[in-house]
Amino acid sequence: MTTDTSIDARHGLPRSLFALAIFYGGMVCIAGVLGNKQIALGPLAVEAGILAFLLLVVTSSSIAELHGRETANRLVLIGFVPLIASLLLTLLVLAVPPAPAMDPQRLDAFNLMMSGTPRIWIGGIIAYGTSTLLNVTIFSRLKGSEGNRLLWLRSAIASALSQVVDTLIFIGIAFYGVFPIGELLLGQMLAKVVLSVILVPPLVYAFVALGRRLDRARA
Repeated sequence: MTTDTSIDARHGLPRSLFALAIFYGGMVCIAGVLGNKQIALGPLAVEAGILAFLLLVVTSSSIAELHGRETANRLVLIGFVPLIASLLLTLLVLAVPPAPAMDPQRLDAFNLMMSGTPRIWIGGIIAYGTSTLLNVTIFSRLKGSEGNRLLWLRSAIASALSQVVDTLIFIGIAFYGVFPIGELLLGQMLAKVVLSVILVPPLVYAFVALGRRLDRARA
């Protein structure tokens, strides 16, 4: 018999959960940084942070498929730790005086990219928690009625609906009263739903397959 001496196995943590949890934490932190750029995907314009956020949806759905709803929900809640820690670290770095030798143009670019209003930060935190927990809930309930079938459909529906809620919460909190948000809401929701339907299902299949392979592996 082969003895598994990996760190995650010794502590009773499945390899798939260990690997996906680390990946999830990284995506939580980078999503806000990528959101500083808008990208054009054909006729759709969307902030680039959605790509990292969709990977959060993919990861939480995959963990719900592999390890159950409660485990996926715990991962989402733990995700607040790196999210808030990275926000506080950003505020600290912005407050610390820059080195005299730093290029002023680079400093201005950094400050412009990393600065944000409290409404944007609060909106992002609330939208993250609400939409990712909603994704896990919808995905798991659909699995309860469909069993292990129709993984592609369950992941697409859960992701699309959670992205609509994410957009409503974030844009509503961050920008309501600042400027008219109707067109922005519609455009962002359309882009996110399309990306959810196209990208999320195949990625969930890939992540679930990778997770099962990791759990079958032996040192």
